[in-house]
Amino acid sequence: MTDLLAARSQMAVSLGFHIVFAAIGIAMPLMMTIAEWRWLKTGDETYLILAKRWAKGTAILFAVGAVSGTVLSFELGLLWPSFMNWSGPLIGPLFALEGFAFFTEAIFLGLYLYGWKQLRPRVHLAAGIIVALSGVASAIFVVIANAWMNTPTGFELSQGQPIHLDPIAAMRNPHAAGETVHMVLAAFATTGFAVAGIHAYLLLRDRTNEFHRRALEIALIVGGIPAILQPLSGDWLTKDVAHHQPAKLAAIEALFHTEHGAAFRIGGLPNAERQDVRYAIEIPYGLSLLLYFDPHARVAGLDTVPQKDWPPVAVVHLAFQFMVVVGFIMMGLALWVGWQWWRRRALERETALLRALVLASPLGFLAIEAGWVVTEVGRQPWIIYGVMRTSEAVTPMPGLWVPMITFSLLYCVLAVVVVWLLKRHIAAAAAPSTR
Repeated sequence: MTDLLAARSQMAVSLGFHIVFAAIGIAMPLMMTIAEWRWLKTGDETYLILAKRWAKGTAILFAVGAVSGTVLSFELGLLWPSFMNWSGPLIGPLFALEGFAFFTEAIFLGLYLYGWKQLRPRVHLAAGIIVALSGVASAIFVVIANAWMNTPTGFELSQGQPIHLDPIAAMRNPHAAGETVHMVLAAFATTGFAVAGIHAYLLLRDRTNEFHRRALEIALIVGGIPAILQPLSGDWLTKDVAHHQPAKLAAIEALFHTEHGAAFRIGGLPNAERQDVRYAIEIPYGLSLLLYFDPHARVAGLDTVPQKDWPPVAVVHLAFQFMVVVGFIMMGLALWVGWQWWRRRALERETALLRALVLASPLGFLAIEAGWVVTEVGRQPWIIYGVMRTSEAVTPMPGLWVPMITFSLLYCVLAVVVVWLLKRHIAAAAAPSTR
């Protein structure tokens, strides 16, 4: 059990570190491409400077993401050999496609960074578009593999082993569409608001800075629209979870007993031993109505599965609640921004809005971390839901706490280096000003 905890902790730290750079790698290429497109359309040099600044920032974060992603790929084989042996023929093609998308992104990012003078403007813009599309494709392939772990398809079981393998059916698993849409929207919303927060802070110091004003506009477009759509994708994914992973849904809602006309709980502290939830605000019939559009519909509780198959209820419930709260905060900010634009108000003059954007800038990343806690911890004790337990997949190698501590220290060092580089990069970006 100690080695299992060490292996799970190491994967959690690695995934929690990498997901930040993966999210940025999805959204930043789109932002730099939009900036370049605006330069080509308007001839405004401010957009050109912005595109080059964002391209350099993308390169820094891409490099660190490549390192952390490589570590994750090794950990899958070293820490979970039984899982990879069992699932490799089914989801291996997804990782191959992800690798192809990653290399495409790396090649065209190099062309984008060093081809400003060598490539014709429209060809250079096309390179940026390919970088943006490759980043999204890379994320989609990885998330589909994770969705398969939640809703495994494409095989038949014979004496505990998969037969009649169908990798295409595995790619089309029930969670694939909902989970990928939710993650991609989260990446755009998170990165857009993080970048918007940086430029909002700089605008508070210099309201006349045209560079930061236009950066703020692009960041809010990239982040704001997905933030408004995100609750809809979350509702879609939650309905899929209710149908295919009832134990996870019950843990998310801290529903210990099956109910007809189940209430929707806001907040609360679940206790698995007492099988109750304290301090929650309950909306009568709300959960049944949200899931099945029927206020009296039956919602399966944790009592429908053996207690040994329960996820850690408190962790899953609180992580989900935090993610939802942050999602609605970001949606509210996006609507606030839209309202100001509709009224034709200059955003750089809206002090309260700029301060709110600064405060909200890290929230998206925290919500993404919480969302992956819901996804991964909510699937426990299964690594492949209903098929293989996590305890059956872990390597028998002892002493796993040593690499876990080593890699954690490595990530701390990388984090310090990234913060230092970005601080220098942002400080340099504060200079351009069109008055």
